[in-house]
Amino acid sequence: MNTVRYKIVEFLIIFILLPVSFVIDYSIKLKMGIGGIGFLYIIYVLLKVEKRKIKIGPNLKWRIFWRQTFFKLVVIAIITTLFVWLTDSKSLFSVLLEKPKLWVFILFIYSFFSVYPQEIIYRTFYFQRYKGLFKSELLFIFVNAIIFSLGHIFFKNSLVLVLTFFGGLLFALTYKKTESTLLVSIEHTIYGCWLFTVGMGSMLGFPA
Repeated sequence: MNTVRYKIVEFLIIFILLPVSFVIDYSIKLKMGIGGIGFLYIIYVLLKVEKRKIKIGPNLKWRIFWRQTFFKLVVIAIITTLFVWLTDSKSLFSVLLEKPKLWVFILFIYSFFSVYPQEIIYRTFYFQRYKGLFKSELLFIFVNAIIFSLGHIFFKNSLVLVLTFFGGLLFALTYKKTESTLLVSIEHTIYGCWLFTVGMGSMLGFPA
């Protein structure tokens, strides 16, 4: 399971074939089953093959993390607020103001049942498993952003693909610096929750 050939085939199946297959119209139960099996396989490889413990991380620098995350959030907030205001002003903070209970519920579900599994797959597993296959660190980061975007192709939404590509770059760089699934999950949660809060939920597949 640790040969280069095996890892390449594994990479293509998990990060290319499976996401693309979810675009095809077939049973949602079957898709969920395939996704569940894939996730269990990833956990197995991490724990049993790579001997990797999913831990908080060895390079925690909370002050630096919060300062950098806050700065990036301010930039994201300004850009996205202007975007929603110019393209769909009625949606600006609409869920927060009109459906606060739904807002809280969605943020909870998204944070714990979407973000954390994504970061295990796209950062913890990817960095642990495939770093040795790339000679260029920049290419390694770029490919991570590409496959993270591709993982959202089932939304069939170009805006989602663009946002997840840039999000993938940010999260990959954070994980590279911290090696922490926890910190990158917190960052992912903050930005994702903001996008839903500002009014981009319907654009990005959140129930509204």
